[in-house]
Amino acid sequence: MDTWQHHAERLASHVTDPDSRWLDPIARVARHELVPRWWERDKTGGWQLRDGATDHEAWMRAAYADRSLIIRVGSLHADDAKPGDQPHGMPTSSATLPSLLVRMLRHGRLGPGLSFLDLGTGAGGLTAYACHRLGDQHVTSVDVDPYLTNAAGARLATMGLHPEFVTADVTDHLPGTYERIVSTVGLPTGRGLAPVVGALMPGGRIATTLGRTCLIITGWKHGDGDVIGQVERDMAGFMLTRSGDDFPPALAELSALARDAGGEETTTGGYPVVDLDNAWELRSMLEVTTPGVELAYEQRDRTRTAYMVHPDGSWARASADGTNPPEVHQGGPQRLWTALERIRHRLNAEGSLPLLGARVRITPDGVCHLSRGNWHATMGVR
Repeated sequence: MDTWQHHAERLASHVTDPDSRWLDPIARVARHELVPRWWERDKTGGWQLRDGATDHEAWMRAAYADRSLIIRVGSLHADDAKPGDQPHGMPTSSATLPSLLVRMLRHGRLGPGLSFLDLGTGAGGLTAYACHRLGDQHVTSVDVDPYLTNAAGARLATMGLHPEFVTADVTDHLPGTYERIVSTVGLPTGRGLAPVVGALMPGGRIATTLGRTCLIITGWKHGDGDVIGQVERDMAGFMLTRSGDDFPPALAELSALARDAGGEETTTGGYPVVDLDNAWELRSMLEVTTPGVELAYEQRDRTRTAYMVHPDGSWARASADGTNPPEVHQGGPQRLWTALERIRHRLNAEGSLPLLGARVRITPDGVCHLSRGNWHATMGVR
């Protein structure tokens, strides 16, 4: 039987370059020990529990593939699940695919002797990589879920790694200050981002995504408390940061209305129905221009349908056969599909959106100011 080191070395060579300073840390981490059990989708779309101890070969394949492994659905962690359990809700924690962790660590510009915060412990993979690179005495990892911080702490300890673990809701309070912060959860702008900005030392650097976007924001903190940086020409999809056991409940009644109601306005759309969750740049721009929209998409045979709902009561439904122009129903104070079509028109007219490469200024209150040429936008103002 191949040893785990063989698999880890192969993974490291796959997700880094031969001269990368992250090659050795990845090769030295027993990723399978961080993910002894995980969830996978079954053929019906439900969740199936996978137990590494009962299928060693499948465990090695999953743990040392460049893929994310879901470790928590709703409030049920795979470690606590029984065979046959069917959790409900969204994935709420994962072991992020290693290549993405490497990209985020590179964006963070880590260096010897720098105090480092891993924001979003998850299974502990990024924490482990950082410990091998920086020394565990320089590494802190934080998560809102005490089970995750405790489990990761115990598993890293068996590897001889002893970073500090903190359980905290970072959108409310983040103890300590750090020279480098890398977040693998999508942080909300405004008051939810302010504690993280406050925990970054002057001269320090942050790399994070913003909630409901795939934008990777990097920046350096200046003496006046502002973080100045840019939207990287790189994208990543992370879960929203949580404040408790699960994400806030979806707008169920409004979502049901969007599925069936005729709406206050029925039109023919100008562009094909798109799955916005997989159209990252469109999704990100929508959050910039119309923050707070929740999405759903389904395809049955050739019929593609997208749903959009907003906490202010707005909703939209667009449905079409294949790529034909969709029939669009909308209601509420905002016209959500119209807002999306304005973005798509700009993309078609200009060939790109102004997001990637934009300059960013994050003020101490967590408000993000974006600019590129004559384009300006603000996120997080209440």
